Amino acid sequence: MSHDRYSAYRVMWLFVMFDLPTETKRDRQNAAQFRKRLLEHGFTMMQFSIYLRHCASKENGEAHRKRVLALLPPHGMVNILAVTDKQFGSMEIYLNTKQVDEIDTPQQLELF
Repeated sequence: MSHDRYSAYRVMWLFVMFDLPTETKRDRQNAAQFRKRLLEHGFTMMQFSIYLRHCASKENGEAHRKRVLALLPPHGMVNILAVTDKQFGSMEIYLNTKQVDEIDTPQQLELF
């Protein structure tokens, strides 16, 4: 495996998947605030309750995981999953029963 800084095994994708209650006005506010904060922290909505973020390294992914933990709403289920760029690239995507070759993935600007 190459030790290249941008190796497909070093670059990570962080998924945040959640089911949050929406029965009360406060629940709906908490859910909306959680989504808004994810966007503010550079996540992109992949599906309604699935957000993802590109991370340049495992260490960067861990920093963003900790930020998500600080945003957790008081109720509901939140799952966090980190996958390598290589694993992310093997995802199969179907739209209306037809396989899609590729999706628009968010581009991240990294300043040195």
